[in-house]
Amino acid sequence: MDTLMSGLVAESYDRAYADRVLIGRILRYFRPQRGVLLFAFVLIMVTSLLETAFPLLVSQLLDTLGWSPSFSALALFATFILLAGIGSWGANFLRQRSSARAVGEVVLHLRTDAMQHVLALDLSFHDAHPAGAVVSRITSDTEAFSTTVTLTLDMLSQCLLCALIIIVLFFRSVPLALVMCAIVPAIVCVALGFRRIARRASRHSQRAFARLNTAIHEVISGITIAKNFRQEQQMYDEFRQVNDQTYQVNVREGFLYNSIFPLLLTVANLGTALIVYVGGTSVLDRSITLGTWYLFVQAIALLWSPLTSLASFWSLFQLGLAASERVFALLDAEPQVRQRDAQPVGKLAGGIAFQHLFFSYDNRKPVLADFTLTIQPGETVALVGHTGAGKSSIGKLIARFYEFQEGDLLIDGHDIRTLDLDEYHRALGIVPQAPWLFSGTVAENIRYARPEASAAEVAGVTRRIGRGDWLEALPEGLETQVGETGRALSLGQRQLVALARVLLQDPTILILDEATASVDPFTEAHIQEGLEVLLKARTCLLIAHRLATIRHADRIIVLDHGCIVEEGDHASLLARRGAYAQLYNTALRHQSPDYQPGQGFVPEHTPATFCERTDM
Repeated sequence: MDTLMSGLVAESYDRAYADRVLIGRILRYFRPQRGVLLFAFVLIMVTSLLETAFPLLVSQLLDTLGWSPSFSALALFATFILLAGIGSWGANFLRQRSSARAVGEVVLHLRTDAMQHVLALDLSFHDAHPAGAVVSRITSDTEAFSTTVTLTLDMLSQCLLCALIIIVLFFRSVPLALVMCAIVPAIVCVALGFRRIARRASRHSQRAFARLNTAIHEVISGITIAKNFRQEQQMYDEFRQVNDQTYQVNVREGFLYNSIFPLLLTVANLGTALIVYVGGTSVLDRSITLGTWYLFVQAIALLWSPLTSLASFWSLFQLGLAASERVFALLDAEPQVRQRDAQPVGKLAGGIAFQHLFFSYDNRKPVLADFTLTIQPGETVALVGHTGAGKSSIGKLIARFYEFQEGDLLIDGHDIRTLDLDEYHRALGIVPQAPWLFSGTVAENIRYARPEASAAEVAGVTRRIGRGDWLEALPEGLETQVGETGRALSLGQRQLVALARVLLQDPTILILDEATASVDPFTEAHIQEGLEVLLKARTCLLIAHRLATIRHADRIIVLDHGCIVEEGDHASLLARRGAYAQLYNTALRHQSPDYQPGQGFVPEHTPATFCERTDM
């Protein structure tokens, strides 16, 4: 069991809801559809009445033919039965159509709310939870929810039919009706006892399916790397393992659901045997008529079918509740980034100030501790340091993608937690190391920053990036299709599109996460020209690994484990022979245009102790 359920753990934001809470929230989504549902309920009643009329008409026909058989009476009853059947079909058709529309509207709004909430969640949520699992909740779980609601309406129709039949049976023969009803509690108790097991099995099945979605998403997203290292077989083997687990979980769930029916059918068959025996005896001693006996035997099929379906209903109903539980848990996932106010931003100058700030991704291991840094409006600051020094974390905090735990982060003297984030982000431009492009044309991706921008404005910014020469390599220029995630373009071309997109946005604060880290020298030259345009009259934070980007910064901040150990310009820092000189010798010196092996080495100075600033 432990092996079978391995990996099927709940997400950190998952929570358990009581049935009444789930049903209450579901009903709130159905509130705008109450008119349609009322109409559907009326049609359910009409359908149930017409279906009840069928055995009653046949029963009455048997009694009538038994006393005075005639073709006219037979024709009359056959006509009534035909009309009842047509009416039942028509009412059921209208009910199915109206309920399908109501359920479709509810699922539409539920998915819209889920997607809107996911988009509103900060990056800390998306970094912690795989995309495939989130996709599964928005698509598969909402679909399971809609199926359950439809099933509930069908079950309501059957239950109403059962109630009408039982009322009629008590009017025809109380003793025989009591015999039939004696079996009902046994079936209901078995079905209800199955509820808890069904909910747990449903949770495991949905988690397995979400894990399968995640595995498939990872395989498709990483197919280029897999083929590059010829690891298709390994990825297939990993998928097979997850797929086999999903199969085993679903087989176990199916066996669990199906095992309940033989027990329920045995109880139902016992009830049928009792009705046949007791009813037949009553006909022989003339305490009931042949038509009444037929009515009870015919009612068995109508009555036991919904009752034996109760187990299936509860299993699917629990599946729907488990699905809605997962969707509502996603809707209730709270963002880590919380604004205290939504003050208008206006035109930013671009001043940034960290004041004794503490930040940790997991609230345990600090990334930045008592961090203080001031960036003047219009200043270009480069952050350098080894991997894990905290460079990208500083950029993410300025972008307000993560929440810091202590201290203050001020933008133009205003607490970043009090700003209107929508307005703030419009004044903030980010160029990541690996830019993401959406399917569409180059022009559409550039216009993503400002959808209302004209074609002339788009063309204008492309000419300011490397004089627009890079567009000549694209087969259709700005109308070139970039493909999924931009795969039709080279990494350098994607980076140039990203630079043009930010230039069109015209932000006040710019964050560059090393835009030239993975491109060829020719493309790097184009990007550097684009950067010169971007850096003018803006506050720029350069998360840098390339010497060409670093050396032209107004100020270089050297980080070590989240602390500032040095700051200054390129020349002054090299002269100090401290931490920056050591970093230059090991990682940057070979990028210098006049670099020759064995030359240009800067003698090292004894570095400052951990987190000790040497320029203070």
